[in-house]
Order: sequence, then C-alpha cells, then structure tokens
Amino acid sequence: MVSEEQAYCSALLDHYATSWGSVEETHRWTKGPYTDLGPHFFVAQFSAANDSLAFATVGMSRVDQADPIELHILVSKTAHEFDSLVELLTVVAHYHRTGARLGLHHTVNFGRPWLPESSCSYGFISLPYLEGIVLERSARVAARCLWLIPVTEAEVAFKRARGAEALELAFESAELDYLNPARASVVEAPHERFLDLGLGS
Repeated sequence: MVSEEQAYCSALLDHYATSWGSVEETHRWTKGPYTDLGPHFFVAQFSAANDSLAFATVGMSRVDQADPIELHILVSKTAHEFDSLVELLTVVAHYHRTGARLGLHHTVNFGRPWLPESSCSYGFISLPYLEGIVLERSARVAARCLWLIPVTEAEVAFKRARGAEALELAFESAELDYLNPARASVVEAPHERFLDLGLGS
C-alpha cells in the first residue's frame, strides 16, 4: 500500500514536471543525520530554462506540516558540482524539519560557498519568479514550491536592514546573474554589522 508520504512525493514530482519536464536523475545524500528526513526524501534533477539545471527537494516538508514548502536551486549545466548541491539541499531540509521552520523571504547560512570560489554562502528563499505561479502552487500538492537563491553576506545584511522587497528590487535592477557563482554582490552591506544567530532567519 502506498503511504501518504509516498503519494505526496509522487504528486510533487508530477507537479515539478509541469514546469521542467520529466525528472532526469534522483539523488540522495547519505552522510550525516540524513535519516532524520525519513526514507522518502530525495533531491530531483531537471533541465530548466537558460541551459540550467534545477535541483529540487522532494519530501522536505512532512505531509502533516502546516504551510509546507519545497525548495529548488538553479545551476548552470557547466557547473559539474552537483554532489555539493544535493548535500546543501539535504542540510537545509534537515534544518527545516528538525530546527526552525523555513518560509518565504527567510535566509539560510550554508556555512560554505554554494559552489567553489563563489562569494555566495547564504541562501534567500524567494518566489519562483522564472516559472511563476505554475510552479509555486498546485491543486494536487499542498506544498508551496519556492526558489532558493544563493546570495552574499552583504545581500543578507541588506535584506535584514532594508527588507526582502528592497533586496528583490536590487536583484531586478542589477539583472541578477543567478547562475554565475562568481557574481559580485548587487548591494553593499549596511555600515552596521548584523548578528548571525543561526542557519535560518
């Protein structure tokens, strides 16, 4: 018999396929406390727009959780650092499950650059602007599907000082090069330093 969680994950994959087509690969990170996420969690890989790949969580939120979310991160097909992205999404999902609940406009501290030689060591949870409401919401899946954008420490400080909307306007104004791991920050950090109190805020 198919469990409720298995049915949720299957429906979520079908939902992702409406934006990105069939899943290309599935990945599981099997180091650390990954078993806390349950037996059905994995990261699915899809082809996305602009010659990019989408890595998306499947089962990040429990089926009985209020306001469930799932996250995806976009990367150039030339990056070739896919294991690190699977680890990163697994760690973020673990924090969401066992630490503090994450949601729209929260930031997470990756603890390292998202890709080698990148200055982006944080993530900003945003609406999936590239795919729109078609990806964000589904009648079949309760979860809200959101975009995890790698950001710099200065951008996190700017968001905490000025707000998420101001940061997104800065991204739009600078035509954010979201696939470029070596991109420069689109803002300067406020003069006051911010206190980093943990993975999510």
